[in-house]
Amino acid sequence: MCSMSSMGTFTQNSRLLHRLFISPAQNETMRCDLHVHSVASGMFDAPVLNRVCRESYNDPTEVYERLKRLGMSIVTITDHDSIDAVEVLRRYPDFFLSEEVTVKMPSGTLMHLGVYGINERDHAEIQRRRNDFIALLMYLTERKVFFSVNHVFSGLTGSRDEEDFRWFASYVPAFEVRNGQMWAQANESAEKLAKRLGKVGIAGSDSHTIAGVGRTYTEVAEARTREEFLAGLRAGRGVIGGTHGSYAKLTADVYRIVLALLRDQPWTLPLMPLAAFVPAFTAAHWLNEIRFCHKWSARLGSEESQARLLWQLDAGLESNLAS
Repeated sequence: MCSMSSMGTFTQNSRLLHRLFISPAQNETMRCDLHVHSVASGMFDAPVLNRVCRESYNDPTEVYERLKRLGMSIVTITDHDSIDAVEVLRRYPDFFLSEEVTVKMPSGTLMHLGVYGINERDHAEIQRRRNDFIALLMYLTERKVFFSVNHVFSGLTGSRDEEDFRWFASYVPAFEVRNGQMWAQANESAEKLAKRLGKVGIAGSDSHTIAGVGRTYTEVAEARTREEFLAGLRAGRGVIGGTHGSYAKLTADVYRIVLALLRDQPWTLPLMPLAAFVPAFTAAHWLNEIRFCHKWSARLGSEESQARLLWQLDAGLESNLAS
């Protein structure tokens, strides 16, 4: 008997066979978790921890298999400034390449940008430009790469400047409006802002552990391929679904990472008593997220203008910008 993964590959290679073997519900819509991490996301960026602990210990193949079990039609992984997972997953016809890019804004602040459906050459150029938001914006626009501002109302990457939001409003086509690690009200505020600005809304689990993978996702109706899925996102036909984050969920995930660290580096065992402080650490982080959300959602709530997207400008100007 062939395995489920073999059947998936078999049917994905033929649209007719896909329609015969896959359920009618899957024929009508495609589902994808657009924010997932693996071991390729690198080391934790906090002092001291950046020497011993990874952002995620998720094995890329295990991530893929879990996403398929949970009903994802297509699979992507959005590691931090890395596409190393592609070496393991490129053999799957329903996998496409993406990443989460750490970008420096003109104000000097940092933000996370999700870029989807790229290739290795795009990755190299994106990494070359990521310390210059405007230069990166020009490249993504020229290449017509679909991209989004991730966790809009999160202080995860540090402070934010009001000018940053003006850049987002003017030139970023999509906002992540449901993040599986974010407070529900922060997600709801992002969704309201996206609707007011005419932005595409997307969703993803942002899971750094296997437990949360595939629990938050985006669906596109009447899509049969990853190209049609991305085209549907561009056209604003994405529908978000799945869970929000919570303090309990975050704390449990941090403990899962601690256990994975211990398995990966047994010499850290003497440090394990420090795990008793995890609930306090995650509580402080969660309260800071609430503060950040309240501050910026209130400040932006009074703005009424709807910005114009770069690719809505006339063709002559777009050609000049791309040259």
